Amino acid sequence: MITYQSEGVKMPAIKKRDINRWIKEVAATYGRRVGDIGYLFVSDEKILEVNNTYLGHDYYTDIITFDYDEEDIISGDLVISLDTVRTNAELFGKNYDDELHRVIIHGILHLCGINDKGPGERELMEAAEDKALAMLKK
Repeated sequence: MITYQSEGVKMPAIKKRDINRWIKEVAATYGRRVGDIGYLFVSDEKILEVNNTYLGHDYYTDIITFDYDEEDIISGDLVISLDTVRTNAELFGKNYDDELHRVIIHGILHLCGINDKGPGERELMEAAEDKALAMLKK
């Protein structure tokens, strides 16, 4: 089950049925099935609090992924700062909805085992994001 909630911000206007289908399709390309996925949309201040409390990081970010995977079933909580999504869209000259979709699938890709912190991993993640976003557009 995939759930969507917001705390302190307006729920983004996403087509949940289409996003759910897309997430399942993307997971399947990595041989994974979707278990329980919870999205929480928040402000910059809230994501900073979550980042500090649970990860010991004192900085803003667009998404934090808590991974509860079991074997080939992906499950997790994904906390997304809509403030940072908007800032990044402006910074990189992207459409807000496109940037939001990129961040939504970024967390799923983490749950599928793709990392972005080590040498060369950022490029692999970006390629996986582009491939996944193309699946949404079709």
